[in-house]
Amino acid sequence: MTTQDQQRRPHLLPNDTRSTEGYTAKGAGGGDRPEVPEQAREQHSQNLRAQFAQVAAVQQQRIADQQAADVQTAIGIQIEFESQQGVELAAESLARDRQGIELMNVREHGDQVLATVFVPDGKLVHFENLITAYAEHRTNVNGAPLDNRRLIDAIRQVRVATFDSLWTDAAEALPANDAQAIWWEAWLPGGETRLQVIADFRKVCELAGLLVADRVLHFPERSVVQMHGSKGRLLQSALVLNMIAELRRAKTTAEFFAALPLNEQAEWGESLQERLSPQHAGNSYVTLLDTGVNHGHPLFAGLVDNADRHSVEPAWGLDDENGHGTELAGLALLGDLTPALADEGAVTVPHRLESVKVLRGPGDNEGKSHGAITAEAVARVEITASDRRRVFAMAVSSTDGRDRGRPSSWSAEIDRLACDYEGQGEAPRLFVLCAGNTQDSNAWGDYPASLSTNLIHDPGQAWNALTVGAYSELTTISEPYGHQYSPIASAGGLSPYTTTSATWQASWPFKPDIVMEGGNAAIDATGFTSQMDSLSLLTTSHEPHLRLFALSWATSAATALAAGMAARIQAAYPTFWPETVRALMVHSARWSQQMLDTYVPQGVRSQANMRQLLRHCGYGVPNLERILYSAGNSLTMIVQDELQPYHKMGSAIRTRDMHLHALPWPVEQLQALGEAQVTLRVTLSYFIEPNPGERGGIDKYAYQSHALRFAVRRPLETEQAFRGRINAQATAEEQGLPGNAGGTDAGWTVGERTRARGSIISDSWTGTAAQLANRGQLAVFPAMGWWRNRPSHGRFERAARYALLVSIEAPEVEQDLYATVAQQIGVPLAVEIQA
Repeated sequence: MTTQDQQRRPHLLPNDTRSTEGYTAKGAGGGDRPEVPEQAREQHSQNLRAQFAQVAAVQQQRIADQQAADVQTAIGIQIEFESQQGVELAAESLARDRQGIELMNVREHGDQVLATVFVPDGKLVHFENLITAYAEHRTNVNGAPLDNRRLIDAIRQVRVATFDSLWTDAAEALPANDAQAIWWEAWLPGGETRLQVIADFRKVCELAGLLVADRVLHFPERSVVQMHGSKGRLLQSALVLNMIAELRRAKTTAEFFAALPLNEQAEWGESLQERLSPQHAGNSYVTLLDTGVNHGHPLFAGLVDNADRHSVEPAWGLDDENGHGTELAGLALLGDLTPALADEGAVTVPHRLESVKVLRGPGDNEGKSHGAITAEAVARVEITASDRRRVFAMAVSSTDGRDRGRPSSWSAEIDRLACDYEGQGEAPRLFVLCAGNTQDSNAWGDYPASLSTNLIHDPGQAWNALTVGAYSELTTISEPYGHQYSPIASAGGLSPYTTTSATWQASWPFKPDIVMEGGNAAIDATGFTSQMDSLSLLTTSHEPHLRLFALSWATSAATALAAGMAARIQAAYPTFWPETVRALMVHSARWSQQMLDTYVPQGVRSQANMRQLLRHCGYGVPNLERILYSAGNSLTMIVQDELQPYHKMGSAIRTRDMHLHALPWPVEQLQALGEAQVTLRVTLSYFIEPNPGERGGIDKYAYQSHALRFAVRRPLETEQAFRGRINAQATAEEQGLPGNAGGTDAGWTVGERTRARGSIISDSWTGTAAQLANRGQLAVFPAMGWWRNRPSHGRFERAARYALLVSIEAPEVEQDLYATVAQQIGVPLAVEIQA
């Protein structure tokens, strides 16, 4: 056995590492709530009463119109509350679910908060009673105030909701001409009557001359339908607007790159074909959702079957007329063909590929729900072959980044499919998505500054997906005129094609999660920029009878490479969950020196620098060797487990369980190594259930069903002190602030406060081996989410799966740490894995 084979050891899967304990976070208390300036109570109450009287007059006419239209739901009126300037409005206090008073959306406008609320017929009296109690300085028998002062004083104005009250998308997404007909996303209230709501909405839209598409997306508190018409027509239909919780512009898919010609080298293809070794281990598949795949390519023999090609529209056929899908299929199966063709070694392919044609070209899906199309594509392959282990790969995205991290109907549907919401979490799915590409090549001249303003495209903001950006190592320009150009990105830098989450709000997840090779572009002395064949990736052509190879680039190519890597993990470790596969991709990733030089100048790691690094580069470039293997001085332990975050205690929903993992740890060896520098790396991956809508902007209506956090015992910390610190950290989480209670723990790369974003959390700590010896205990514990804060949905007793990855990396150490840990858990050292 070679030295390399001795180093290629399977990851360790320790059992029974955790104890489950009853867990209730310490009471968060009231905290320091921002003060609401007192208003002149008598005058303020008179003003609000007059405004509600105007609302009541409109509601009376609105209800008459609704009854005339014979609608069964949304009988009432939507009203908009505007806060005082610079004052926080407790928007969640406006809702009264039992009375049918529903918070539709919350928006910020400058230093004011705007909240739109639906009030059913006869329920305006609720707000009138609040104002009366306020005007009368009402108290209880003990003299405690019952006057709702903070809420009423925070309200500046109340009015009937308008189109602007429902528009939650970017201002620039609105057509300049109100007469221009476009496709809209209408977000409708959910609940038990959602089917009747949709039926009524179709009825009033038909009366208004608006077209409603057939497909509907369903989320816990919203249904989303596509609607076609002009803003002008919408403004003329109060009945339509009255039924909508939010209004956004529907997304259009991105332009696909045309394949560039490349001289056919048929003998290269034949040589590679002879060296291909399809093994199909672990029943692993890449499921490509794109423009179809032409399986007649000779390099696809044994890797793509005709029966594994599907289409969401049978009339489109199964073939790939566009080329995009076949190009990505080659990358997902074989990687970049340039090194494969130049090499003479065997090429092992442990996975296969299936295809679902979700579009042919730009405009095909105009007016259709991309989320619903994605769901249909998933259903088609799963019905056909339910037992396969799949990586769903999609390099189709919207044309812009206007969501800025906010969940859309498309991204939320992917989160819903990933967590298997309909199947109660029995069969989660792994989605690998492109970050989206910079559309304007003129922006390349401003690289790398342009990366901060070109934002990730929908649905790349999906929490549960692995979102892939692009970097590049390609810097050699071989074209005859290439001496006139220089590569835009230095080796190891971000590709000029890629997009980032640089300007997203701090609370949204870090995206992309990883970056893969996506090609480079070139620039000449005058600032003129251009694509170059030599700076692109080589892949399979959809027209093999004309040319065997084609070129690919940008985040589409990067996504295909990442999907192929994920499928190799599934083949090597058939028992790993989708959450675990995603975790391994992130856990193995490292930042290049060029990335660190760009976003962490002079190596000074501040919170601001680390956030910029993560929002541009994610966790870096994954490495297949680290993904698949441990080594004697670099071992990875993987735990797949589940806990129940919440339960009901009396009438309240409380946190329930936390897990303390006592991992098998080479304590004596680490202590003996003393001052030797080692690294501890921890990744926690789980899937959330989504609850999209602008209600998600406030704590009570959070987007994520639950949140999980990890904490690691510190070098000098006792177990009792460790438990106390976890509770204190959870208290901070409940107040909405990622906590680092008990002081900072020096040595972490990202840091406890910064890393708590999204549903995958990864960080590394570097210190001495002696300090690491006491760090073999980790906690996984819950934080806030809508499972807890929205008990009416009855999902608070659900269990939450998670994958916990812990690595010890000691590159300068010769001792076999792996063997010590393996002996503790009873793993035979002769085990080998095939990849």
